[in-house]
Amino acid sequence: MTTEPLVEALLAVNRSMVALAARNLTALGADVTLPQYRTLVLLAGGGPQRSAVLARELGVAPSTLTRMCDRLVRKSLIHRFHRHNDRRSIWLGLTPAGRDLVGHVMRARRHELEAIVRSAGLTAAPRDLTLLHAFVRAAGELPDDEWWGRWEASADPVEGAQAMRTSRLAPKPLG
Repeated sequence: MTTEPLVEALLAVNRSMVALAARNLTALGADVTLPQYRTLVLLAGGGPQRSAVLARELGVAPSTLTRMCDRLVRKSLIHRFHRHNDRRSIWLGLTPAGRDLVGHVMRARRHELEAIVRSAGLTAAPRDLTLLHAFVRAAGELPDDEWWGRWEASADPVEGAQAMRTSRLAPKPLG
């Protein structure tokens, strides 16, 4: 059995989803790029992470992640910190504003997807849903209900976190 038709269909769905995400970010006036948004989504679903782990998950060089995170810190969407028992590793976590931005975009995407499904008259049999859920898991993502549960706690204070000193890139206080 060939997987080519399924792969082609999934590629088309993927393009549609990326376009949908870009439209929702623009419509909400979110001042983030798609890679920055993906970083926020990973932190929302996975919780605070070491910067080296996040760079690997995003498939970018650590220096690229550092620059991207500098921008997200300046926008107050993420924060950097050390854990009291490991001052060498840099950890990244969402701020409440970062968590809220991800939630707003995800809700807008859901509403748009509901409208598309409704207007196209689409339905799914249980077997279809099982296939989609298996794909989500195989891709390393979480089912929607599990993701939202993690999103809810994603900006909670981290036990043992120690704020890092202000970055050299941060604006200096006036006066």
